[in-house]
Amino acid sequence: MQRTPVLVLVAVGAFLVVLAGMVKFWAADRIISAPAGQYNTVELEAPSAQYFSVADGKVLTANLKMLVTTRGDVSQATDSRVVWDEFTVVDDVTNNKPQINISERRSAFDRHTGVGVNCCGVSVNKEPVTLEGQIYLFPFGVEKKTYKYFNQTAKHAFDATFVSEDTVDGLPVYKFQLKVPPTKIATLSAPASMMGMTGTGDVQVDRWYEGVDTYWVEPTSGAPVKQEVSRNETLKSQDGVERAKALVATASFTPKTISNLVATARDAKNQITLVKTTIPIALLASGLLAFGAALVVARRRTPPRAVVKEPVDA
Repeated sequence: MQRTPVLVLVAVGAFLVVLAGMVKFWAADRIISAPAGQYNTVELEAPSAQYFSVADGKVLTANLKMLVTTRGDVSQATDSRVVWDEFTVVDDVTNNKPQINISERRSAFDRHTGVGVNCCGVSVNKEPVTLEGQIYLFPFGVEKKTYKYFNQTAKHAFDATFVSEDTVDGLPVYKFQLKVPPTKIATLSAPASMMGMTGTGDVQVDRWYEGVDTYWVEPTSGAPVKQEVSRNETLKSQDGVERAKALVATASFTPKTISNLVATARDAKNQITLVKTTIPIALLASGLLAFGAALVVARRRTPPRAVVKEPVDA
C-alpha cells in the first residue's frame, strides 16, 4: 500500500505530459480553423477615383465607397474546408450615384491553410473559376516569404511578396505586396463615338487591368487587418490604343474597419497562443511537478536499512 501514492503521481504526471503533446500537436490544429459561419462587413474608400460612366458616356472623377459583405455557406462546410460568399457594392459619393458597380464571388478554401479548393460552385460574378493560392486568409503562423494569392479581378493567383514588418494600431503585422501585370479581363461592345472613334455603330474594346494589392497581416492568425488596392483599368480598341479610363482608383480599408479587424485579429492571436503555447506549457509543467512529487514521496517512504551488529566476543 505504501507504493500507491507514488504510482498515482507517476500516472498523473504521464497523463499530463501526453495531454500537453496532444493539445499542441493534434487538438490545436483542429480547434484553430477558419469559421464556417463567417459573417462580416468591411468598408473601403477610394478618394478622387476616375471611372467610366456608361450612363454619362464619359469618365467621371469621384470619391467612391465600397461595402463588402462576406457570408459563410455552412451547408457546404466540412472538417477541412469552408465556403464563403462575398458581395461588393460600389457607390459614387461625389455624384450621388449609388450602386455604380455590384459584384460577387464564391470561394472555397482549406480552413487551416487558407489555400483555395475547387468545389462547391466557386465563381466570380457567376462565372466558374479555378482557384489557386491563398483565399482571404494567409496560413496560421505566417512566414516572411512569398505566397501565391488569388486575385478575383484577374481570376489568377500572383506572388504576394513579404515586404517588411510593421504595426497597425499597435498590433505587430507582416506587410505583403502583390503586383498584377497588365491583364485583359473582358471584351465589350461600345458606341464608336463614346470611345472617341470615327464611324457609326458599336466597336469592340478590351478592358485591361493592372494593379498593386498590399496586405498587412497578423502573423499568428494569418488574418489581414489592413488592405490597400491600387488599380488601373483602361479600355483599348482592338488595335491596342487606349480609348478611355475604365477605373483608376486606390481603395483602402476605413479606420473603423481597420479597428474592428485589429480587435478580431488580436483576439484570435490570444486564443491561438493559449491553445498552442500556454495550455501545453502549463500541462507539461504540471506533469513534471507530479513526477517530482512522486520522487519525493518515494524517497520518504523508503525504509532505512537495518544495521546488523557483529557479536562481541566475551
